[in-house]
Amino acid sequence: MNFRNAEQHDWPTILAIYNQAVEESFCTADTEPATLDSRRGWLEQHSAGRYPILLAEENGTILGWCSLSPYRPGRRALAGVAEVSYYLDRQARGRGLAGQLLKQAIHTARQQNFHTLIAILMDVNRPSRRLLEKFHFERWGHLPDVACFPEGCCGQYLYGLKI
Repeated sequence: MNFRNAEQHDWPTILAIYNQAVEESFCTADTEPATLDSRRGWLEQHSAGRYPILLAEENGTILGWCSLSPYRPGRRALAGVAEVSYYLDRQARGRGLAGQLLKQAIHTARQQNFHTLIAILMDVNRPSRRLLEKFHFERWGHLPDVACFPEGCCGQYLYGLKI
């Protein structure tokens, strides 16, 4: 397994993996597949060193990614906080890869002098809750029934980790 920072030529694969989560519902708040045009600004923001997208790659194939993103951008008092997100290709799940990516992200966040990581997830996403708790993230908040999909509504949890 190789871990590296994403480059522009990786963007289509990053979006393809993300869109698997969109298709599955209740994994992300997006309900429509992301396109390069719709996510270009987000992707460009992550080309800079402070907010990388970390890739897990095996034999040249990207199996998943984890990003550090600004939390509440523009609010200077929150500059030491990053939001962490992670997504795995369906075929790569169940191999401990999300934990490896999260470990890499925590290490990178420390190097970038962040003091806090935030994860925002659907409250029905039990695998992510277990993963975050394994890495000592704590549940800091709950927003009940804020995300509504055609299949029904669910809430979001806010998890945090002081690093």
